[in-house]
Order: sequence, then structure tokens, then C-alpha cells
Amino acid sequence: MPEVEVSLPDRIDSEINRLIQQGEFLNREQAVEELLSMGVSAYAPTEETEQEEDLFTQMTEDQQDPAARQDDTDERTF
Repeated sequence: MPEVEVSLPDRIDSEINRLIQQGEFLNREQAVEELLSMGVSAYAPTEETEQEEDLFTQMTEDQQDPAARQDDTDERTF
């Protein structure tokens, strides 16, 4: 496994230590590995994300502006 040396701001280092003390991670190595993996995976596109975007796009395209509707009747509805 490759080794990497990273300089972290004090606030990040403190947050990692807090997570370890709270039992979220067994040790610092596990914490750093999992947190980095989560960060990297946040940038990796997935098929599910594309499907969600397609659904959102379709829903917004299906919506109609009430002012643009052309009704055949001049009756007011409430």
C-alpha cells in the first residue's frame, strides 16, 4: 500500500482525534483511510446520480407555467 504524508490544519487534526476518541474509528490510520475514501467517492459520478438528475430534469420539463396555458374557456376557477 502506498504511503502518503499530509499536512493538516489543526482543526481537521482535532476533529479526527475527536472521532477516534468517540469510538467512530479504531485508530488514526483507519480514520484517515475511511475519511479520504469517503471524500474521493463524493467526487466519483455514479449511475444513480445520473438517474436522479434525469428524473429531476424530466419533472421540471413536464411542468407548465400557469400563465402560459391556453384555456378554451374564459371562466374563472378557484
